[in-house]
This record gives sequence, C-alpha cells and structure tokens, in this order.
Amino acid sequence: MNLPPAPSFRLDGKRALVAGASSGIGLACATALASHGAEVTLTARSEDKLNDIAEAFAAKGWAARSLAMNVADVAATEAAVDACDPFDILINSAGMARHSPALETTEVNFDAVSDLNFKGAYFLTRAVARGLITAGKPGSLVNITSQMSQVGGIDRAVYCGTKHAVEGFTKSMAIEWGPLGIRVNTIAPTFIRTPLAEQTLAIPERRAWIEEKIKLGRVGELSDITGAAVYLASDAANLVTGTALLVDGGWTAD
Repeated sequence: MNLPPAPSFRLDGKRALVAGASSGIGLACATALASHGAEVTLTARSEDKLNDIAEAFAAKGWAARSLAMNVADVAATEAAVDACDPFDILINSAGMARHSPALETTEVNFDAVSDLNFKGAYFLTRAVARGLITAGKPGSLVNITSQMSQVGGIDRAVYCGTKHAVEGFTKSMAIEWGPLGIRVNTIAPTFIRTPLAEQTLAIPERRAWIEEKIKLGRVGELSDITGAAVYLASDAANLVTGTALLVDGGWTAD
C-alpha cells in the first residue's frame, strides 16, 4: 500500500533572517527555526543582545550570526540585506505600538509606528525577495502582524492601520512573486505574554476585555507562535501564500 508522504518541518540547509530577534516573539521564532536546522541571522537594533543570543545558539550547536539593523531605516536595511547571500526565509517580528485614542494621535507617533510596522516591513520583505529573485530561488517570507490586522481595537487606530496595511501588501506580493516560487504570508497573534503585553494585562479593564475576546480562555504564550513560524517557513506549507495564519484563540471568530 502506498501511503502519502509525511510533511517535513525540517529547515536544514536553509538560511533565515529574523528581524526583531533580540526578544519576545522574534527571539522565540529564531530559536524555533534554528532548532529545526536553519542557519539564522539575528537582527535587531541591539548588537550586544544579538551577540549574546548568537553565542547561546552556538553553544547548542545551532548556526547563527548577528546583524545589527534598524528596520525603520530603509536605506541601511536594504544595503545590509543586499550584502548578504540570499535568505530562504524571512520572519519579521520588528514592530512597535503607541496606543492612544484617535483624537489624541500625534504626528510623531503616527510616523514612528508607520515607519517601522508598515514602511519598514514593506521594504524589508522586498529586499529579501529581491535577493531570492536575483538568485532564482524560492522562499518563504513572513511578517508578524496581529489579530488587529483583521479587526479594530480600543485606542489602536494607528496600530491597526499599519497591521491592516501589511496584510494588504502581503496579498499583492504573493500574487506578484507566486510564479517565482516565493510565498508571502503573515502570522496574526492575539495577546502573547511578553513584557510589552504585560503592560496592557496589568490594567484590569483591558485584561477583562482580552479574556472575554479570547475564546480559548487564556492569553497566548510564545510557544503558541513558534509552531506557526516553523510551519510557514518549511516545505510543509508549500501551497500556502497570500494569507494570514491567525493564532488568536478565536478572537476574530465573531
């Protein structure tokens, strides 16, 4: 009897660029990819943190290097990516939030959030794709967005706007580069327990709102995201492109 082949989630021989890798979701994703065999380039603004992480990876026998980079600096980011060999995988977890009621949004905060979450993500994704296209290689490009890329949220007009924008360019890039074998997707998490999220969870009325919206009854953990990252990066997701993988505990189900 011929059984269907089992999917492989191994990433041996693949080169991954993980932005925002110094902490939180980015670090968790970098760890997951490295543990599945990928050679990981860790990027963030803090070179010292990246070097410490790269050393910790090396101690486990994982291939890793650090590359200090600010995704919001488009010219420097493109130059840094162009100087590297092509990356088979991109996981972009670089992002920020400056929440306020829409009537209180300042132009400074609007620009800061947009420059990193939208413009930075756009040009980083394009830079990695350009390397793949020049080399004639397929690849998997993933931006970490949010459940707020699908809905609205309290005091989150700017943040939601940038995350909706990433979903939009993801679909367009997936259409454009699909014939070249380059897949473009997002992972859209709910609130994940990180130091940044703890600031919101510490506000009783906001925590009540969060717990009401998450149908599975709990805030997410970093381990809830890493499986999605490995899946989309791997050949197991070879027919997945132009979509958001919602890891939201059912937040957007209603």
